[in-house]
Amino acid sequence: MRVIVGSEQRGPLVSTAAVLGSLAVLAVAVAQGEAVQKVAPVFLLVVAIALFRSALFRWSTLLYLLLLVILFIPIQRYKLSASLPVDLEPYRIVVGFIIAGWFLSLLVDPRVRLRKGGLERPIGLFALACLASEVANPGRVAGLSSEVVKTMSFMASFILVYYFIVSVVRTKELVDTLIKILVACGAIIAVLATIEARTGFNPFSHLSSVMPFLHADPNFGAERERLGSVRAYGPAQHPIALGAALVMLLPLGAYLGFTTKKVGWWLATLAITIGAVSTMSRTSIVMLIVVGVVFLWLRPREAKRCWPALILVAVAVHFAMPGALGTVQELFFPKGGLIQDQRASAGSRSSAGRVADLHPAFQELSRNPLLGEGLGTRITVGPEANAALLDDQWLKTLLETGILGALAFLWIIARFVRRAGRIAKTDYSPRGWCLAAIVASVTSFAFGMALFDAFSFIQVTFFFFIVLALGSVMLKLPSEQQAHEPATA
Repeated sequence: MRVIVGSEQRGPLVSTAAVLGSLAVLAVAVAQGEAVQKVAPVFLLVVAIALFRSALFRWSTLLYLLLLVILFIPIQRYKLSASLPVDLEPYRIVVGFIIAGWFLSLLVDPRVRLRKGGLERPIGLFALACLASEVANPGRVAGLSSEVVKTMSFMASFILVYYFIVSVVRTKELVDTLIKILVACGAIIAVLATIEARTGFNPFSHLSSVMPFLHADPNFGAERERLGSVRAYGPAQHPIALGAALVMLLPLGAYLGFTTKKVGWWLATLAITIGAVSTMSRTSIVMLIVVGVVFLWLRPREAKRCWPALILVAVAVHFAMPGALGTVQELFFPKGGLIQDQRASAGSRSSAGRVADLHPAFQELSRNPLLGEGLGTRITVGPEANAALLDDQWLKTLLETGILGALAFLWIIARFVRRAGRIAKTDYSPRGWCLAAIVASVTSFAFGMALFDAFSFIQVTFFFFIVLALGSVMLKLPSEQQAHEPATA
């Protein structure tokens, strides 16, 4: 299956035209005294695409590219120089190119069809709630139109990527390949995050030195320390987002470890666990616990057998990051208690604390409980700031899209977890293990949403919809139960 349709004879003509056009742009840049190092990489990219177009424009290759860009090029930290109304970030270009090619293929190629993911009703209701929240608040939306359009485009891109994956991924082999890419790359990021926590050096903050066409945002900053320990944030927008993303990949690593019996995947899973701890985030620790609880629910025998491995994990964390376990303990047992710690900044716009946020948030919700204030209208930073920061995506969704939107998104998660969990609990084939891992990943994100504003962090939200799409694909595949029944005691 390919993005390019039409006769093969037209391929060389298009490739030649693309190379000549990019060569002309390079010549003009040189003639006008533009920095060649900024234009040359684009020229080389066009030449590479022209030479290897038949391999590059397969759906599977485009999926690999999408994963690599989302994984390794920090979102909202780098952009390409261009005078456009929106920041031209690499992930926007890749997502836009892939979705545009997919739409064109749906129109002209009978082999490419839109497939259902099994979550149409809750996703449709959530999309309707998002639109209705804008219609119900015309005055507020009009004054914040740019932010509203940006937020709506983000949400649309998440849903489109979900349906793109559901439509083009049709085999377990491709699902496994995508999971292997996620876990292997996640392990690399986790190792780099662990090094960052020890040394303070983040290689993802220096990508422009090797990719001169990327321009770093000089205003980007992340919380660097907590209780005297450096917090890693790697390619993410914040340490919390990095920790959440790594925890979502952890059960996928466990799935590969259990089904392939290869030590390498267990080492990758261990590295991801250590990387998640390196963010010094309560959110990632809570999500880790949720992953363990889900495996106890779906795979109780295997989960109980793995408890001794927790000692190995604790020892590995101690040696990789001395003092990290003590920091984690202090995070959950601060002086005065955890509840009081979450009330400590009541009245602050920048960070009121999760418990302190509840009362004013529900007062705010009472003005329009059904449809909320409008998706994307709560601005917490910059000159247009009009609301307090909420470290609770469920609460933020409730305020912006009302009860209808919050319940619709909860329905998306609950419907998938119920369907996939029911199968995973009885199917001990690799398909069942894969569904169990994806249920753990999705459920951990759902609980994590209560502890940080997840939709504000594009990378981890993309991970959620990508993993959700892979789970929807697995639900459509036939069972592989065969000889994979669990051994009786």
